[in-house]
Amino acid sequence: MQTFFVEIKCRLGKTYTVASALADREIASEIYSTAGHYDVLAKFHVDDDVDIGHFVAEHVQTIADIQDTRTIITFKAF
Repeated sequence: MQTFFVEIKCRLGKTYTVASALADREIASEIYSTAGHYDVLAKFHVDDDVDIGHFVAEHVQTIADIQDTRTIITFKAF
């Protein structure tokens, strides 16, 4: 199992719309609104054979009103 996070920058005024659309897809284990350079932080778990870049491009970046994303790949939980 691979765990990674995606920081999501939304178009102005669309943070809750994007978060709701992401939740509706039921692909993220956790979704948070954040302050700073990005508006939403989402946590994902995928099988080891899943290409993370392809997953993000197909399932996350296709959500309307997303302006930018930044993927953080993790190695080990402590």
